Amino acid sequence: MRVRHLITLVAVALTAQANADSYRDTGTEVPEVTEDVTTTENVTAAEDKAEAGEQTLRLDYSLPPLTTDFGKEKKWKPDFSFFKQRTNPDTKPYKFMDDMTFVGIPLFAAGLAIKSEKAMFRVNQKMDQGGKKNTQLLTDFKTGIDDYTQFFGPAMVVGLKLGGYEGRSDWPRLLVSAGLSYGIMAGFVNTIKYSAKEMRPDGSTANSWPSGHTATAFVGATLLHKEYGLTRSPWWSVAGYGVATATGVMRVLNNRHWISDVMSGAGIGILSAELGYAFADLIFKGKGLLRNDLVLNHENPSFFGISMGVGLGGKDLEFDSQGHKMNIKFRAATVVDAEGAYFFNKYIGVGGRLRVRAQSAKDFGDFANYVSDEGYYAWKGLQPHYEEVFPGDYVPGTSQEAKDQNMMTFLNKVGYHMDNESAWNENAPVTDSYGVVKSDHITEFTGSVGLYFNLPLGSHFSLGTKALIGRSITQELDIDGHAEGNKKDIAYTMTMDNRPEMQDSDGDPDISFDNLQYPKNTGEKWSDDWEYLTIGAKSSTSFGTGLSLTYRYKSNFSWRIFCDYDHTRKVFTAKYDPYHFVEKSTTTGASFLLDTALTTSLDEFGDGHGLDIREYQTRKHMNYWTLGLSFLVNL
Repeated sequence: MRVRHLITLVAVALTAQANADSYRDTGTEVPEVTEDVTTTENVTAAEDKAEAGEQTLRLDYSLPPLTTDFGKEKKWKPDFSFFKQRTNPDTKPYKFMDDMTFVGIPLFAAGLAIKSEKAMFRVNQKMDQGGKKNTQLLTDFKTGIDDYTQFFGPAMVVGLKLGGYEGRSDWPRLLVSAGLSYGIMAGFVNTIKYSAKEMRPDGSTANSWPSGHTATAFVGATLLHKEYGLTRSPWWSVAGYGVATATGVMRVLNNRHWISDVMSGAGIGILSAELGYAFADLIFKGKGLLRNDLVLNHENPSFFGISMGVGLGGKDLEFDSQGHKMNIKFRAATVVDAEGAYFFNKYIGVGGRLRVRAQSAKDFGDFANYVSDEGYYAWKGLQPHYEEVFPGDYVPGTSQEAKDQNMMTFLNKVGYHMDNESAWNENAPVTDSYGVVKSDHITEFTGSVGLYFNLPLGSHFSLGTKALIGRSITQELDIDGHAEGNKKDIAYTMTMDNRPEMQDSDGDPDISFDNLQYPKNTGEKWSDDWEYLTIGAKSSTSFGTGLSLTYRYKSNFSWRIFCDYDHTRKVFTAKYDPYHFVEKSTTTGASFLLDTALTTSLDEFGDGHGLDIREYQTRKHMNYWTLGLSFLVNL
């Protein structure tokens, strides 16, 4: 509720400021009345002097009008004339498709091109009653702001209009333009959604591509752009497209959409609004227009822009521990920029860029494989000891069938009824175990400064490049573990031989266990929640460049297609704690036995860490490519 209240207050504040500006703009309306005071006698005299070779100066005098309202300001009043059409004088009619940029087409195509990045990522390996795995993606990141920000554009347009702040159109023309825009968008989105039947990242429904929230947000942003950004101030356009971009990013972070859904949704939204206005221009022609576009008479390429793109490259991380490789694969990244530059002339300038790059995991590899089986592997280390103490329980032989039978026998004795429908049962030490994804993204925040270069290709097009240096900060990926079950105790006799000749290469004493008993329930229940896996990186220096093509479609607005390259050398650290729950699930003596068994036996990772946290590091040169589209305000 606080977020909604904040958004409402911001909208009211912006509307109030706009109304104040409008009030100042209206001021004293003084029609210009010009009276020609040149008389016939004056003209005759001038001609006579000209014939005599004398030079004369002819002057037109403009006299102020006589009015009883002189010096008084026009009062502000709201506009509720929903059905009354009016047209201000000196407004130039728009031709059909006069304002079309078709920039939505490459955005939609970009989303279509990266649809292959939608391979379902299934992380929660919780076992259910039927022995099958629940593959739902769990995450604690959730915000409902995007349900409201999608309507930011139309809310601002209606608020400003009701407040009497004139935009491009009167009420009838505005309502028809908006209705056509949203109607075209709804037709596009729903037709594609229910034909493509793409599954959402959270596995909830098969209507993911394209994103309806993002399409709605960009229709609204384009309404705000056309009504007030083009006619009153370009910062209305920046606000609209900025909030629309944030809406698309939140849809990805909420695991409701893939980046391809958002890219295509943004393209559909912009294209639909442009078509809606084109058809309205065809219907109304010159009627219902209140203001024309602002015109700037300069060619300086200074700009401020917001961008959305897709990041390629750097799509896997590999950690190596004593020859055992742990690999994580990533999808294409979502990239959002705020960028600006001041140019000294047409060719060179200085500026900076703030970039947020969020890259979600496609596959956690071995890290995720054991999130549900950690109890199994914790107890597996004890098996060799039990084979020595209770040889009659085990089938002789080295075949895989014999090994499987021995493992089933052992786990049945521990409490895991492997021959039943489910391994998780009321007598097992671990009755439930799963992972909860707190963040399945590695997010990088990069601030850069440097030189910008521009090469004009005509009145509308230009090529650009840049050379940037900056600092990159990484927000970590995080999975928490949850486990619960029955607390176990194990009776045994331990012998420790500390004689030098009996110590191992690390100086540890020789330890043996006698009179080993099978685990027994203590009658207590336990549960544990902990940080199962975190992956992050230290801050690093980043170098960037890129190539762009800019199309200036208005004197104060441009669209830019760009391809950026960024390089940084990062040190990634993975902290992995698969057996944290053992201390709570067993008595002190049983916990020590499990720790010793896992340390001395060859566990699944071959690193001999026992119950301790595993920590891995890898250094990698990250080469990032970003393809995207920018909306620019020419300064």
